[in-house]
Amino acid sequence: MLPVARWLMQGLPQAMIGAALSSLVPWLFWLGASIAALVTLRKGLASALPVIMAAAVPAGWWWSQGDVVPLASILLVTLMAVVLRARMRWSEALIVGALGGALMIQLGSFTPPGSAQALLDQLQQGAPQIATMLDDMARQGVDTQELATLLMGGVTGLVVLMMSVACLALARAWQAGLYNPGGFREEFHALRLMPRELLVLFVVGLAGVLFDLPGLGMLIWIPLLVAGIALVHGVIGLKGMHGIWLGVFYVMLVFTWPMILIVLLVALLDSFVNIRARLGSGN
Repeated sequence: MLPVARWLMQGLPQAMIGAALSSLVPWLFWLGASIAALVTLRKGLASALPVIMAAAVPAGWWWSQGDVVPLASILLVTLMAVVLRARMRWSEALIVGALGGALMIQLGSFTPPGSAQALLDQLQQGAPQIATMLDDMARQGVDTQELATLLMGGVTGLVVLMMSVACLALARAWQAGLYNPGGFREEFHALRLMPRELLVLFVVGLAGVLFDLPGLGMLIWIPLLVAGIALVHGVIGLKGMHGIWLGVFYVMLVFTWPMILIVLLVALLDSFVNIRARLGSGN
């Protein structure tokens, strides 16, 4: 897709047209978000505003139709692109993105009015066992509508954040391919969270528990997960292993939940011992 990115960066009109058309076509919003992020990374927020707006207007129309993912993804990836351009640290961009997504969950941005009740009605009509369970929870004093709202917001927020991270990675890869070949690979392989950044995530999660703000704690593990994925990429690259191992890793990551826990734990360990540096010094 590098030739497409090269054409987009030839001028503002091309980037605006590409962002607008991509955001308008169903299931291509990720391309519009990536274009907005690419221009933001390369030229800064002020210069990228026309492109961001070109992507956001069609996405806003989809929002009015009940699909919140395109516009939320564009806003979130732009936020992370601004931080990454200014700070040159993926970890900080990921933390800001996770906080932005968590705030959207807490504010109910991912749950249009009436959507939670509609979900409950569908569950009760389509699954008698779930209907019985919901009735039992209601008798115990659990607000099932609030629970459904939180569940919908959390799942949608997770999808939006992961899509936004993927779009930012694509935009950064485009930028590196056009202006700094090999730069994205080196940058991503070196990604790790510092102990002070882990402390920020812990404090945010604790604040969510203490102040009954569950949305704050639902996405804070994503930066650590991405750091773990970067660690696997870095180790495989450092050891010169065949690329098939990455394919095996992603299959296990997607289809086996324990693998996610292992990646999180290894990334947590890496924050304190810097596994790649130790492996590199051992070569």
